[in-house]
Amino acid sequence: MKILLDTHTFLWAILNDPQLSHRVVQAIIDPSNQAFVSVASSWEISIKYSLGKLSLPQPPDQYLPVQRSMAGFELLLVDEPEVCQLHRLPPVHRDPFDRLLIAQANCYGMTLATDDAVFSRYPVRTLW
Repeated sequence: MKILLDTHTFLWAILNDPQLSHRVVQAIIDPSNQAFVSVASSWEISIKYSLGKLSLPQPPDQYLPVQRSMAGFELLLVDEPEVCQLHRLPPVHRDPFDRLLIAQANCYGMTLATDDAVFSRYPVRTLW
């Protein structure tokens, strides 16, 4: 299974936060699965960090790539195919990062690891 980590799921995974569900942890460590982090999550984290809404042990440009690599998560770039699918999503909410993650998951046949209930209102496979 290809798993796309929601932004908070990625942060909880690299920070060893107990809020991360056991089911997601098991899916991440299963060697038959691949876990991905979207560059959109790095973008969102960087914005929140710069606004003082998120604290990290180091600035995002130093911390995120190292932690992502150490965790074995693959980087998913943002590209035209998924961006061009955004108009197909129902107008459930306006968070551009969430909508992009949903479009990426759908475009590449991934399961989105998230505990955000709003994702259940979109046509996307989720795991929690």
